[in-house]
Amino acid sequence: MTGIGPRLREERERLCMTQKVFGLIGGVEPNAQGKYESGERTPKADYLANVACHGVDVLYVLTGQRIPMPLEQLSNAEENVLGSYRVLPREGQEALHHMALSLAEMSANYASKAPGKTKPGTSDA
Repeated sequence: MTGIGPRLREERERLCMTQKVFGLIGGVEPNAQGKYESGERTPKADYLANVACHGVDVLYVLTGQRIPMPLEQLSNAEENVLGSYRVLPREGQEALHHMALSLAEMSANYASKAPGKTKPGTSDA
């Protein structure tokens, strides 16, 4: 895979998100998300900043190079979650993974409906 679009799709799939959910997180409609992934359109900085806040490796999307997060940059809460995850049986890890994805989706849906937010392409005027 080469180019921003395929890497963006790869990141979305790595996070197990649909185009609709990923678009909501980025602040765009699902059709725009599809155009980003196909290379028909290029995402803007605000979109990239939004998806970065939800775990997307934006440096990888832009350059194709991954830079691993140093372990010392993990918060205590992140370390605790990872430690707990690692001692769970496979079924527990899968359940935790699905729960985290569901919470992220709910968060994205809530953020898109929060007061003061407008749908992409609309204005408050």
